[in-house]
Amino acid sequence: QLQLVESGGGLVQPGGSLRLSCTGSGFTIDRYIVGWFRQAPGKEREGISCISSDGDSANVADSVKDRFTVSRDNAKNAVYLQMHSLKPDDTAVYSCALTTWTVKDMCVKTPVVYHIWGQGTQVTVSS
Repeated sequence: QLQLVESGGGLVQPGGSLRLSCTGSGFTIDRYIVGWFRQAPGKEREGISCISSDGDSANVADSVKDRFTVSRDNAKNAVYLQMHSLKPDDTAVYSCALTTWTVKDMCVKTPVVYHIWGQGTQVTVSS
């Protein structure tokens, strides 16, 4: 069964760090742009980052760009979201998704253009 799987979420104290992973189970993701998204209770889904298929370009939301970085290791069939200095407002379900859509050769963080989604991993930032 083909699945996109996120891992690495959990409970962390404010100021802490987590690294989320996104991997393809049963298929390779190296041809795809990978986006990271989060959705907090009662809020709309927010695009956090996207990274090109070769990892040479990435786009991180202004709201987190000083704390979050995205990377990928196609040899391991994985994309990572490294999160530092976590805040309670970062609490959400984090999901990764795949697309081949670009705008002027750049990836975009718009959820509607992503067509393969993982089930998400919960990140809770609390003392």
